[in-house]
Amino acid sequence: MTTRYRPRTFLLEIVMLAAAVAFLFPVYALVTLALKDPRQVANNPLGVPAPPSVDSFPTAWQSASLGSALVNSAIITVASIVALVALGSLAAYFLARRATRLSYGLYILFLLGIILPFQLGMIPLYQLVSDLGLIGTYQGMILFYTGIQLPFTVFLYTGFIRSLPADYANAALIDGASHLQAFTRVVFPLLRPITGTVLILNAVHIWNDFFTPLLYLGGSGRETVPVRVFAFVNEYTSDYGLVAAGLVLAALPILAVFLVLQRYVIRGFSSGLKG
Repeated sequence: MTTRYRPRTFLLEIVMLAAAVAFLFPVYALVTLALKDPRQVANNPLGVPAPPSVDSFPTAWQSASLGSALVNSAIITVASIVALVALGSLAAYFLARRATRLSYGLYILFLLGIILPFQLGMIPLYQLVSDLGLIGTYQGMILFYTGIQLPFTVFLYTGFIRSLPADYANAALIDGASHLQAFTRVVFPLLRPITGTVLILNAVHIWNDFFTPLLYLGGSGRETVPVRVFAFVNEYTSDYGLVAAGLVLAALPILAVFLVLQRYVIRGFSSGLKG
């Protein structure tokens, strides 16, 4: 059976090519600016670098102290994700396996946490963190991100756990295991696809967040990469070549993590949506 090439197929190909160009253009602009010296940036910002220059990368690394900023970002991101995976998976296991009014009410409460923007509670949250003495600390940022991202994490885990047969955990319970042992030894290893999805989505959000670290860590010496890169932009001058170089260096770690775990993202979403 042969498939005829129709005008509709050609139109769909054009639309997909246009979408690809729209998505790739910012990447092209970022890399192009990073490989230009200040004169090329001023004369032809979007043209091909002629010749390419990598001088902006060591300058951006040293001027913004990106080494320490990467360490700060890594500590906050990794610790927040560990807390999200542990708390989110345990909460989702209870919500998915207990058909009670309490579990249903808690699930609705988590859904509201996704729908409502955190800006509504921005001032009370800042006051709470300040009262706890956690402004300018890693602990304050980890606590903030864990609370903000937990509803979304629970939503992903709950959908995936509902698609899993309950027989595995029930067999462990019959053999004498506790609910915690059944979860950690039987259920959690089966959550690898959705855990990869949770890891990628939360890591990208936390790593790239600018406003929250600026508000909670500004002037503390523990600023994350986006806040340090922002130092190249001020009211009177903007060195976009250094900004682009800093952004490229900042994107490399999270891009590497995404390339390693990308196969879990679609698998986790598709499996979770079945439930």
